[in-house]
Amino acid sequence: MSRWVFVLILVPLFTVEAFAGDAEIENAQKTIDAQIKAFSRGDNRTAYSYAGPSIQRIFPTVDSFMSMVTGAYQPVYKPRSYSFGKVEEMGVAQIVQQVLVVGPDGKDYEAIYTLELQPDGQYKITGVSLRASNTLST
Repeated sequence: MSRWVFVLILVPLFTVEAFAGDAEIENAQKTIDAQIKAFSRGDNRTAYSYAGPSIQRIFPTVDSFMSMVTGAYQPVYKPRSYSFGKVEEMGVAQIVQQVLVVGPDGKDYEAIYTLELQPDGQYKITGVSLRASNTLST
């Protein structure tokens, strides 16, 4: 019987830690916010530092990363405004965050960021999907 009690005690512990909480979501949002602010200041090196290891392997230099960003991601590179929308917790290590953006062209966009928790405890951006949108919801 003691073996079953031990299992019943452990199951709730794993369940509680299976998903990110408010603090993790806030940290992921701070990462996105800090990268966008670094873009707006022209601080490319700092903006690059928020990219996850998989992104940095694909774009191994700040210049190659910024070439990709300025070529394909103008709305998040130079937004007029942005706000956080829906968030999906994929467990404690991964968060998917919707960002509602008004681009430099005045049009609405939806950016879907994926972020992963790194061994140092920081969330890094592992991908961004961007699409134009006529109506955005939060």
